[in-house]
Amino acid sequence: MDTTQQNLLRGLRASGHPGQWETTPERSTWPDAAERKRSWFPSARRRKDHRNSHSARPGAWAEVSSRRLTNMTQVDPFAPATLGPVTLRNRFVKAATSEGRSPEGLVTDDLIDFHVNFARGGVGMTTVAYCCVTPEGASAPGQLVMNRATLPGLRKLTDAVHDAGSAISAQLGHAGVVASKRITGVTALGPSRFLNPSTFALCRAITRSQIGQVIDQFSEAAQVAVDAGFDAVELHFGHLYLPSSFLSPWINRRKDEYGGSIENRTRLAVEIAQRVREVVGQRIAVTAKLSMDDGIRGSIRLDESIQAARILDRDRRLDAIELTQGSSVLHQMYLFRGDIPVHEFASVMKQPFRTGIKLFGKKILGEYPYRDLYMLESARQFVPAVANTRLILLGGINSLDHVRTGLAEGFDFVAMGRALLREPDLIKRMQSDNSARGRCNHNNKCMFTVYGRTHCVLDPVQALESR
Repeated sequence: MDTTQQNLLRGLRASGHPGQWETTPERSTWPDAAERKRSWFPSARRRKDHRNSHSARPGAWAEVSSRRLTNMTQVDPFAPATLGPVTLRNRFVKAATSEGRSPEGLVTDDLIDFHVNFARGGVGMTTVAYCCVTPEGASAPGQLVMNRATLPGLRKLTDAVHDAGSAISAQLGHAGVVASKRITGVTALGPSRFLNPSTFALCRAITRSQIGQVIDQFSEAAQVAVDAGFDAVELHFGHLYLPSSFLSPWINRRKDEYGGSIENRTRLAVEIAQRVREVVGQRIAVTAKLSMDDGIRGSIRLDESIQAARILDRDRRLDAIELTQGSSVLHQMYLFRGDIPVHEFASVMKQPFRTGIKLFGKKILGEYPYRDLYMLESARQFVPAVANTRLILLGGINSLDHVRTGLAEGFDFVAMGRALLREPDLIKRMQSDNSARGRCNHNNKCMFTVYGRTHCVLDPVQALESR
């Protein structure tokens, strides 16, 4: 592919599907419920008519006009945008944040209210997290399990979010080496035998037959998501969870077709994406969260992650990739940046981990100063690397200027986590006041709340309800 074609692809990625630039009207108000159902949330029968053109046809880049390319920086973040077979009302995604609102692995009214607040606040799509593909894949207490028993509650959840004006995605994951035996009751799985340096738990090597079972579990969970009325699934290929740990040569020391080269280490992610796409077809969008690097010596590197993204893009199974950093195994602050809540983490730990965190917490978690758009420098390197897959920018997005910067760089959507935990209505506030800036101060005390009920400690209502 020559430079001109790459530039045209960037223009397509920034401007939306062919024809959108000329035909999409500007919107100053939210449409009514009838219009939402007609325009933004096509039913399963109609979704095939709303396919993303550039992901459906290999020659779609040629249809991008020079006008779109010239006006990349003028993309309206509040205008509708396509994500695979669905259309979102804008380009804002509520990023997945483990919620702790499903104590029995089922949907609760608390979980529904949590996501309805983001929908009412203006996001184009909210992401339910973390949805275990099996109870053995849980990473924290109170997480959803995506099985048939969960369906009635999931339907109630998706209906409520749709009625509030937003699309909804389910983040599907298997924690792998991040899983705790205290929660799951079984020894954690990894690509190879591995001692978790944060928990000192020994993980067993997954067998080939178990790999097949995990792929089946992802596909079955995706079918549950379709039946429950979700608009998308996000495959968790980041943070050294099971698929991500295969990408890490620090953890993956296998000698078979799942280890060694980056092509082999990406194989599990590819096979999961392939099976999920076979199951869901074009009924819903399929995205993935992919770690660019994790800040751990000898683990996931940026150059290899770009290769992994190319491999996933080549197979054309994904509609979008959300780019992330860091891990849930070591140097966790590499993902979050900012203040380190050592004492808060220690308060929810049992001995001897409580004392260990107090003494060595900063060394284990890592110290990384916060800056706005802190993932952009690495993430922009993926823009010319993929041709068929849309890209979602994450990390340090707190103002409309940050959003516009990301879109001008060639990203299609932006994902926001802590900023929306602090202010679920931040998107509407930014739309009415373009100079508005998020109130999150990155004290990161929301991090330790994943062990209970995830919330912003600066929000008095959420803090009170969490007790």
